[in-house]
Amino acid sequence: MSSEMILFVDDEEPLRHAAAQTLQLADFDVTCFADAESALPRIARDFPGILVTDIRMPGLSGTDLMARCLEIDPEFPVILVTGHGDIELAVQSMRDGAYDFLEKPYAPSRLVATIRRALDKRRLTLENRRLRAAVGRRDPIEARLTGRSPALIALRQQVRAVAQTDADVLIIGATGTGKEVTARALHRASGRKDGPFLQINCAALPTDLIESELFGHEAGAFAGAMRARYGKFEAARGGTVFLDEIDSLPLPLQAKLLHAIQNRTVTRLGSNEPVSLDVRFIAASKKDLEAEARAERFRADLLYRLNVVTLRLLPLAERREDIPLLFSQLVSESAARQQQSAPDVSGAVLARMAARDWPGNVRELRNAAERFVLGLDLDLASPDDTAPTVPEALAEQMAAYEKALITASLAAHQGRLKDTYEALNLSRKALYEKMQKHGLSRDAFAPEG
Repeated sequence: MSSEMILFVDDEEPLRHAAAQTLQLADFDVTCFADAESALPRIARDFPGILVTDIRMPGLSGTDLMARCLEIDPEFPVILVTGHGDIELAVQSMRDGAYDFLEKPYAPSRLVATIRRALDKRRLTLENRRLRAAVGRRDPIEARLTGRSPALIALRQQVRAVAQTDADVLIIGATGTGKEVTARALHRASGRKDGPFLQINCAALPTDLIESELFGHEAGAFAGAMRARYGKFEAARGGTVFLDEIDSLPLPLQAKLLHAIQNRTVTRLGSNEPVSLDVRFIAASKKDLEAEARAERFRADLLYRLNVVTLRLLPLAERREDIPLLFSQLVSESAARQQQSAPDVSGAVLARMAARDWPGNVRELRNAAERFVLGLDLDLASPDDTAPTVPEALAEQMAAYEKALITASLAAHQGRLKDTYEALNLSRKALYEKMQKHGLSRDAFAPEG
């Protein structure tokens, strides 16, 4: 069997069985899943294989699964399997980052040939990453948490330190600031990196099924429970559970979650036998949980159990110097998903990026990068829109904008001073003085390695 792996997802058992036989005869290592949720924990940035998934399935669809995979790794090859009426959807999915699609019924030889090409691409991608790492490129934490601001540097240091422990972590930050990205970076830098990373959006769980989803149930525990089922916590054993939007959990469930975290056990619905858990918990919230606890909307004892370590993520407006580098990276990732060369990002574009507040934070910036790669208008704010919402002296506003422009130009020219002062129409001496005034160093923008 090959060391490269194929994850095959289809809710129809005969198709799974036929595909498994075909791929095993072709000497592939294949694992089949009946639903997307079961396959998702296997996906990682360094996973040595590809995904083949049906589009239309109960629960998480194939296109949703693809989107989640591409969030983990924008270069991950996903092959979609479509019905006759789904061709338009499949074509759109190719634009969204799918590697290829197959229309049912497909010939086994075509399935094998398509998979071979996708595996070749995956092999090349992983080899290039290994080579870049060997010559001193950014470590995995810096690759995920991109930025040169003091806040980002401090966050990476915290993540590196906490990752070596099994301490539970609470991440606080506004929408779009990168809470999930931070949680994944922590997981990938920890001793649990080979285990599953199970993301649970607490706000999206059906109210009447939350307990069963998290803790599992025995057969006959309630109407419709025809057979026993693992809960999500058990499915994450050996890995990390990421509880996003934890503030949305109902108070009675918060008490049971507290018990599970304190004792590292769960009890399935319909059972009295505790099941041991070997997981790390990372929780995230956009709300101030201390204020929520004072208002009795969140259990104080659960907060104190979760915040052994608290990581606070700043909005982009408070770390503008990160915007040019981050936007450039998002453009490269978007181009990779579109399977096209990344367009050049001029200093003028980066300056406009750095001058805007980005209330949607990294999520909004990522959308702008997508539009930029597609050649669409960026829908940037007009100069009047970039004025700070909090009144500041004119001199302070001008200084902040000047720093943003110089930062953007340095990032665009990778720290090359001659290119920078020529682009800004400054003398060399004037650029040096302004960099010193704003605490900027060319080394922070030079290519690493």
